Amino acid sequence: MNQSPVELEIDLNQDGWQCGFARIPHSVHRSAYGFIPVPIISIKNGEGPVILMLGGNHGDEYEGQVALNSLARSLKPNQIHGQLIILPMANFPAAQAGLRTSPIDSGNLNRSFPGNPQGSPTEIIAHFIEHTLLAKADHLIDIHSGGSSLYYHPTALLSTPPSPKEQRLRQNILNALGMPKAILYETEVDAGYSSSAAARNKAIGVLLEIGGGGRISSDFLHQLEKALLRYLQHINVLDGTNEQVLTPTRNFRVPSKDYYIHARQEGLFQPEVKIDDQVESGQLAGWIHFPEDVKRNPEKLVFQHPATVIALRVPAKVIAGDCLYETAIEVTS
Repeated sequence: MNQSPVELEIDLNQDGWQCGFARIPHSVHRSAYGFIPVPIISIKNGEGPVILMLGGNHGDEYEGQVALNSLARSLKPNQIHGQLIILPMANFPAAQAGLRTSPIDSGNLNRSFPGNPQGSPTEIIAHFIEHTLLAKADHLIDIHSGGSSLYYHPTALLSTPPSPKEQRLRQNILNALGMPKAILYETEVDAGYSSSAAARNKAIGVLLEIGGGGRISSDFLHQLEKALLRYLQHINVLDGTNEQVLTPTRNFRVPSKDYYIHARQEGLFQPEVKIDDQVESGQLAGWIHFPEDVKRNPEKLVFQHPATVIALRVPAKVIAGDCLYETAIEVTS
């Protein structure tokens, strides 16, 4: 394996509260010996679990960026048992531009693992996260949202390992997070996701989808901040008593790709249902309008299966291939 070219301004082996940059080398016309400054925080106090916390994996997903910076400012090393490593803007070029993917190389960080130390900036970041940070970590929490195009109510995503003991452990983490919904899925160990990178490094990975639509919900942000504290307390990294979560997490799964609805033509999308609505097979999902063609009737969209609406597209303007809905079925056993 080639060595990472990333230079750290902090010492991950040192106790205390540290903040600096992971320097991604980037030689361009305007800066021959420049670097991309990926912010990184380490809060360490002795031996114990190592937790890697990511925000800004996609740059237009803001809730995690804000919540992780707030968490880092609020914690002191003597409250911690082990180490928190926090990247609030993991794909910094994308986060700086407010885009899902990097404006430098069009890289989608959450499709780029395990990365390449000699590759594009996004590939170098992915390699650094997987081979330097996740190699040290026992847990990963990667905070997403619907970004600019979709909106989610607070939802956790958790892989389903084969061992019943591991499954109970992960379900207990879900319960501590207190998300109203969780989507369970089979880990694609060889894929380019952060969850795949966690699995390759034997770390317990949890991904959150909270909010989106190019904005920040104060209610969801406060819910996320409390969930992160409960999560850290549950895994015995943070001092304090877990706040009780009164509403149990409902588990869902997405059985197949036709539980998503995509636009098949360019037009304006009008939804007819909301997130958390229960829908039936054949039920009206919405319309695609074609205002440039007065004689053309709107295209009717219908759901293919009985399900619960998990995510909903925000912008009305769509082209063929845009995702309009994600739906899922509840797992009751």
